[in-house]
Amino acid sequence: MTQENAKVLIIGSGPSGYTAAIYAARAGLKPIMVTGGEPGGQLTTTNDVENYPGYPDGVNGPQMMVDFQKQAERFGTDIRYGMVTSVDFSGYPHKAVVDDKYEIIAESVIVSTGASAKYLGLPSEDKYLNKGVSACAVCDGFFYKGKTVAVVGGGDTAAEEATYLANLCPKVYLLVRRDEMRASQIMQNRVEKADNIEVLWNTETEEILGDEESVTGMRVKNNVTGESKDIDIDGFFVAIGHQPNTEIFKDFLEMDETGYLKVIPGTSKTNIEGVFATGDAADKVYRQAVTAAGTGCMGALDAEKFLLAKEMNVV
Repeated sequence: MTQENAKVLIIGSGPSGYTAAIYAARAGLKPIMVTGGEPGGQLTTTNDVENYPGYPDGVNGPQMMVDFQKQAERFGTDIRYGMVTSVDFSGYPHKAVVDDKYEIIAESVIVSTGASAKYLGLPSEDKYLNKGVSACAVCDGFFYKGKTVAVVGGGDTAAEEATYLANLCPKVYLLVRRDEMRASQIMQNRVEKADNIEVLWNTETEEILGDEESVTGMRVKNNVTGESKDIDIDGFFVAIGHQPNTEIFKDFLEMDETGYLKVIPGTSKTNIEGVFATGDAADKVYRQAVTAAGTGCMGALDAEKFLLAKEMNVV
């Protein structure tokens, strides 16, 4: 297997990866980026982005990532389309295998692999993704102001999404598949206090209904009585959690029970010297493009300081 060396290896793209690349490239570190299976990350599946500074008229998600990529390339980032299939952080320098074909020996690694929203797995859910189906109320809720929406989920995320939407929408259905919520008591209390949130207990989604162009309703089933019914809605928000794309790091990097990478607070530093975690791979709270970009900046600056300290120690 062929090998090559890198001062900075960025695993993954998206706002955090591209921002890390911009900073690292401008610092003369000649970063190599391996994009991952979805170059640009979750934003490539988002039609309209209106909450990222610098785009006063909003921007199409894929176009935004093209802009990020061009800026990273402008300063000399070496962007490779492929997947890091395995890593070895047991020694130094660090090692990463790309597409099972070649190995990169890296003095520092910035992990920007992101997280993937969990969906129900319905064909109609995929059909109407970004046409009324969303996994982020903060991102897309504004487009449903004054409309009727539904949120599926029973945890804190679902409760937060429902209460957020309740400030924008006259009617919010919250679909909970059991007869109780898993959400913390304080979040349950917020749901109960919102007059325009109707909780449908023991309820599962059978189908998302639409007119080919957008969502118009949903077919739900009470899993106790077996009764099905159609309900008119304009938007359907899936809030059953996210799965960080961190499986390949499990033997080396500390992570929580869900798989989010742990960092030293206020930094992007992981438990392995010279490995830094950014974006949604380490952020289970905010999960926004702008916060991901911010941590990408942190990752690059932390990597630069790490490499400088290594160089000074050698000298």
